[in-house]
Amino acid sequence: MISFATAAAPIPLFNIYRTEDGLSNAGISMAVVAYTVGTIAALLVLGRLSNHLGRRLTAITSLSLLLLGCLLLLNVHDIDTLLAGRLLVGVGTGLAGSSLTSYIVDAAPSRPEWLASVVSSQGPMLGVAVGAIASGALVQFGPWPRHLIYLVCVCFLLLSAALITISPETATPTPGAWRSLLPKVSVPARVRYFLPVAAAVFLTTWASGGFYQALMPALVEDQLHTRSPLILGLVFAAYMTPSVLGAPIGGRFTSAVAQRAGMITFLAGMIGISTAIAAGTLLLFIIATMVAGTGQGIAISAATRGLLQGSTMAERAPIFSAIYLLCYSGAAFPSLISGQLSNVFSLQKIALGYGGLAVVATLFTVLCARNPHADTTGNRTCDSSNSTSSPIQGTVS
Repeated sequence: MISFATAAAPIPLFNIYRTEDGLSNAGISMAVVAYTVGTIAALLVLGRLSNHLGRRLTAITSLSLLLLGCLLLLNVHDIDTLLAGRLLVGVGTGLAGSSLTSYIVDAAPSRPEWLASVVSSQGPMLGVAVGAIASGALVQFGPWPRHLIYLVCVCFLLLSAALITISPETATPTPGAWRSLLPKVSVPARVRYFLPVAAAVFLTTWASGGFYQALMPALVEDQLHTRSPLILGLVFAAYMTPSVLGAPIGGRFTSAVAQRAGMITFLAGMIGISTAIAAGTLLLFIIATMVAGTGQGIAISAATRGLLQGSTMAERAPIFSAIYLLCYSGAAFPSLISGQLSNVFSLQKIALGYGGLAVVATLFTVLCARNPHADTTGNRTCDSSNSTSSPIQGTVS
């Protein structure tokens, strides 16, 4: 949570960077892209490192990178410093995405079954929400508005590193650390049929998250007529926080049903968001944002649960690397495109484009979602009924 709270800390500051330092919407979008590129690079290169060096060492390394990124962001007055700081934070978050989430799954109890997937998939969402709200409050009401949130993050990162230092190691270090740095993303072959729908869920929901990071500050100011950093933090948290609440709801249903229900709810929220922007209604916008966030939580946790089906300790870090690679690709590439389009089209029209993406992904999920099942017959099936299957050994890269 602290890792992802640190990642969200600059969001309420983006409008300050725009007004005081002259950064453009396209420049802010590039900051989101720099963050996601750093994360993707870390996932590709460092995603399996915790299997070889242990969870604790890699987790502490990720926190150290985040701390260095915060120190760099203390002195943002131009786009280059912002991009460099966000890139460093992205690398730290990417390493945390594989090492810390695998650490969580290793340490989680076996019952309830959905607990590990909910904590690992929604912990980042909750962290982002807490970080956005705390940042908005400190920027608006605290001293040193451009610096205090980063100093607070540094303190919590140091505390987190200290707690991990005294925690037990769950993965036995093994040789091959240098070989593990060769870029490789893999999921077990037994759940590869599950990947296309999961990819649609991850890419679409995180694309909307990238939109909220990059362009929502300007949209809230220009279309909804408020410049409050706290309101910006609350709006972003309104998208992320219900995601945490939606996850246990999805855990009550099969993975396929939860993914379908989650994406339908997400689409309803996106339609409400476009309507609120057109009407200039902040209250409707926040309500619709919460609906979309709830649907996101249901769908993402269900997709994560399906990919983790029957996973071993050695498989978890590569699986989470694949998950976050899809997630951050969804945040990066649409943000890059929409940032450039912001010079040509209004933010309202760009928001409609994200709504169109939600329509396509929801239709695909409703038609193609399947359940992972296992039995002892040596056969595997992949339908949305109560049929069963057994794991097939091996991975697909």
